[in-house]
Amino acid sequence: MSVAPAPAADRAYTWTKERILSGGLPGGHLLSEGDVAQVLGISRTPVREAFLRLQAEQLLTLIPKRGAVVVPVSPGEAEDVLEMREALESAAVARLARRAGPLDEVLVTLRDAIAAQQPHAETRDVPGFVVVDQLFHSAIVGAGGNAIAARFYASLADRQRRMGLLALEPRPEYLAVLVDEHQQLVDRIAARDDTGFAALLRQHLDATHRALGGLR
Repeated sequence: MSVAPAPAADRAYTWTKERILSGGLPGGHLLSEGDVAQVLGISRTPVREAFLRLQAEQLLTLIPKRGAVVVPVSPGEAEDVLEMREALESAAVARLARRAGPLDEVLVTLRDAIAAQQPHAETRDVPGFVVVDQLFHSAIVGAGGNAIAARFYASLADRQRRMGLLALEPRPEYLAVLVDEHQQLVDRIAARDDTGFAALLRQHLDATHRALGGLR
């Protein structure tokens, strides 16, 4: 049974968004409807629809008669994201520390996530590492069992991906350091040391995003 192709507007949306999130279209890049239409072999109308969706997600700013500009991640926005990440991950681990019974299932999930990061770190594959890094931190929030927090954390995913690329692409050798720091974070969870986890998480985010990403 054949699968119907995705509507043209969806194809344009997916193609453009992936290139923004992967760094192929950096902040400030001017993108025309005609360019995307030509690459995908579609008309400009579905591309315009895709651009409107991406503007609603604050990834593009439309410029009449010229196209759209990729919205950069501003220092203020990046700091806001880091503050929310720190609050949500620390709150999740505080919940875990109070939870009765073993944390074996949570720890296996997190250690598997770290194992998935290792080959990307060894090959200095920043785009691939950023994806699995996001899954690791998301798993911490999910383990806390707060569904509202998990949904909100998921809404930060696009910004996290772009921020990770900006911070790490100039320093791919730093990926191995992050793997070690992730293991230390899991060790604090295993010890039910939520205070120690919060302190390490702050150092982790400071060193990765605030220092490498130029937020300091």
